[in-house]
Amino acid sequence: MAIVIFLVKMKVRKPAVVYMLNLAAADVLLVSVLPFYIVYRFSGSNWIFGEGMCHFVMAAFYCNMYCSVLLMTSISVDRFLAIVYPVRSLPWRTVTRAWRVCGVIWVISLASTVPLLIQQQTMFQPVLGITMCHDYQHFGAYYIFGFFYFCTVFSLYNFLPLFITTFCYIGIIRSLSRSKFDRTHKRSRAIRLSVVVLSVFLLCFGPVNVIYLIYYKKLNKNNDFTLYRTYILSSSISSINCCLDPLIYYFASSQSQRHVCSLLRWKRDYRPPEQSPKRTYYAQFFKNG
Repeated sequence: MAIVIFLVKMKVRKPAVVYMLNLAAADVLLVSVLPFYIVYRFSGSNWIFGEGMCHFVMAAFYCNMYCSVLLMTSISVDRFLAIVYPVRSLPWRTVTRAWRVCGVIWVISLASTVPLLIQQQTMFQPVLGITMCHDYQHFGAYYIFGFFYFCTVFSLYNFLPLFITTFCYIGIIRSLSRSKFDRTHKRSRAIRLSVVVLSVFLLCFGPVNVIYLIYYKKLNKNNDFTLYRTYILSSSISSINCCLDPLIYYFASSQSQRHVCSLLRWKRDYRPPEQSPKRTYYAQFFKNG
């Protein structure tokens, strides 16, 4: 629904729409492979779909995680520039540049999954009587590959974006709090939205990264698998972001809500919102998501 609204109703005319459109596409990618992942976990980590699907599902799962984090970071930077430096950032905040940024994000996210595509992903465990998909890389000779791969990837695609996103939203909140914007209710709403976005980002991607590093560190020192279940749970919880993205990015604004009603035929007298020539950058920020 979000993709249809972006393409049909809102049109891709603003950098924010470009980033949110790509974020919605990344979420669709994750949703398409989650059923396989769910069956795998509820079958006692027994993979029944073959080696090829294991490659695809794991690559899509991690590609979505990397891509979502980087796109959310791009949205935070775009909003930071629009609010804190509204005039000076205008030459940089163009639709063409936004598409280029998204293209680079997709390329590096897909490139990061290449090791998962070329490495064997399934292994039969005769003791347990199950075929493991990807999880076996935490054991034995495959541990070294997993340790260096995930430490490198999570450092570049999670901790650095986490720092940038936190910095940007704190800057946005401080700027909005100090502003003399006369429409106080919209300013407060924009601040609340910023707090919610930052909180969801921290809760979805913060714990999984910390647990990953602690888990691999314990494996490296003592072959301690006590955090294995926690590791599985945290990686599953991180996918909740694809359910929350439509609420906090796409449908939080009144304009998007009107577009949803129009798309679903809930309001026959729908009219596009009037465009005021004196619209402030704060209204622009909230209007864009």
